[in-house]
Amino acid sequence: QVHLVESGGGLVQAGGSLSLSCAASGGTFSLYNMGWFRQTPGNEREFVAAITWSGGTTYYTDSVKGRFTVSRYNAKNTLDLQMNSLKPEDTAVYYCAARLRSSTIGPLTTANAFNYWGQGTQVTVSS
Repeated sequence: QVHLVESGGGLVQAGGSLSLSCAASGGTFSLYNMGWFRQTPGNEREFVAAITWSGGTTYYTDSVKGRFTVSRYNAKNTLDLQMNSLKPEDTAVYYCAARLRSSTIGPLTTANAFNYWGQGTQVTVSS
């Protein structure tokens, strides 16, 4: 069972950048497809980006395309999310998530497809 811990959140002005990282332990990282989701109070968890186990395919929600980049380093068991040109509407708690690459439960763009979650890290973008 993989354990996930996010880091890198914080407060940034609109137009700025932040880099989030997710450290995985307790499992073979390359066996997992990975995703980033975010959540604001009173709302459901929203898909942000995902990356397949090899890093060969990435997915993004439309609102972050061209601004966010997801990447992974299997040798270091880490998942990153580089966020540029941040907007106030990007303010949320960001979560990383994992699911076994053999799983076929839904697309990687849905929260229900992921089995393992980190505790989240707060990102606040001021206007």
